Amino acid sequence: MLLQLSYTSARRRRAEVQSTDNGSLQATSPKVKTALSDEQRKFLESALRVNQAGELAATLIYTAQTPPIVKAHPHLRPLMKHMYDQEAGHFSTFNNLLAKHRIRPTAMYPVWQFAATALGWTTGIMGREAAMACTEAVETEIGEHYNTQVRVLLGWLEETEKKGEEVPEEMRELVEQIRKIRDEELEHLDHAVGEDAKEARPYELLTSVIRGGCRGAIWISERV
Repeated sequence: MLLQLSYTSARRRRAEVQSTDNGSLQATSPKVKTALSDEQRKFLESALRVNQAGELAATLIYTAQTPPIVKAHPHLRPLMKHMYDQEAGHFSTFNNLLAKHRIRPTAMYPVWQFAATALGWTTGIMGREAAMACTEAVETEIGEHYNTQVRVLLGWLEETEKKGEEVPEEMRELVEQIRKIRDEELEHLDHAVGEDAKEARPYELLTSVIRGGCRGAIWISERV
């Protein structure tokens, strides 16, 4: 369970030397384990909950956008499928992590389902440029969100190593998972810009509203 992750000291305590008739030494004492702080546990809970909600939204956006976009632009079918498949993989990853560590999903789950579907359908109907502007806006916010998580987690790892303690392999794996997912999200952003996201009308208004909605959803899902 993630909330019970512990850091194991890498420094062996000095062996207690006990003189005996035959000059043998006693074994070293067991390694000391230090639990995550309450603040760290709360951060990990909220981070994974938000990540799962965000990936749910991404899959629903692409599901709603794909039919009108592919109908009007058949050549985009492989790209839309590629991005959807990656988002579905991200969603599965965070579903598994929540189940494994017994973290509840956000209480706003039904609301985000409706909102994401509505956003995907609306931007899909507006056309290719609007759909890609939606992807650009969402991935910009999500990329920054994942970057923040990676920085915080790497800070923990560095602090732990400076204290001479062993970093749990599970924590290293989590950092690598989030890094990989972040990189794929930023790949989607690049695809969107390459497909004329900035030609959407009204580009500034559309992307500002979507980015603001993403920030609000992240803030709420961290707490509820």
